[in-house]
Amino acid sequence: MFDQVTLKLNVDPLILGALKEDITSEDVSTNSVMPHAQAGEVELICKEDGIICGLQVFARVFELLDEQVKIEFYVEDGAEVKKGQLMGKVYGDIRTLLCGERTALNYLQRMSGIATYTHSVAALLEGSKTKLLDTRKTSPNNRIFEKYSVRIGGGNNHRYNLTDGVMLKDNHIGAAGGVKQAIRMAKEYAPFVRKIEVEVENIQMVKDAVEAGADIIMLDNMSHEDMREAMDIIDGKAEVEVSGNVTKENIAKLTDLGVDFISSGALTHSAPILDISLKNLHAV
Repeated sequence: MFDQVTLKLNVDPLILGALKEDITSEDVSTNSVMPHAQAGEVELICKEDGIICGLQVFARVFELLDEQVKIEFYVEDGAEVKKGQLMGKVYGDIRTLLCGERTALNYLQRMSGIATYTHSVAALLEGSKTKLLDTRKTSPNNRIFEKYSVRIGGGNNHRYNLTDGVMLKDNHIGAAGGVKQAIRMAKEYAPFVRKIEVEVENIQMVKDAVEAGADIIMLDNMSHEDMREAMDIIDGKAEVEVSGNVTKENIAKLTDLGVDFISSGALTHSAPILDISLKNLHAV
């Protein structure tokens, strides 16, 4: 759950932007059939099995439209939900319920979809020392929601943004002139509290990263055989991350390596939504 400071400073503006995108001047459909205030209620129903996530954001959509709206939830973020399950009810002016319905569901479906997919991937790493990480491959202006969803699903967050840590990828290395040069320059520039991670693609780059004193070495799109050799070369001198087109279908093949982390952009960029609806709206 987001704390009140985060909610007001970082979450509310994004939700308001989403609402403004959906309502540029008025909700013509709602105003046509509901010209006057009328109290009502609507049910929140799950239409497939999964992990629910984003209830606070769902509620906030309606609260920003009308602070008089009341919501009852029968589940919490992280709960396993089943097809047909009644997860809550929303009470308020029917006009508000209709205006906020799509935006609220968009957030809840997307966040629950990421949590559900992450949960299924994390389960494949159970019993190993390896932690599952997300990436910055998030949809614009939704990173705060999507990375929260990864945590709810049982994954862990990699750096939040470019300010969060030093990560030297192929183009940084190319710009610096090599792995050793890039690490040396990062050590000279970055605050001492920042770890330095470097992405490597072959055994020579692994050797250079170890020699230069990288804190974390990311093995990117390397063959299984090369990754085994890389682990022998690193030999505990740095933490090790594996990355590169990791999905639910292939992650189990990596567990025997004994790496510290496996990162997967698929957690956020390829997770399908969880089908959820607001149904049975009626006056009260």
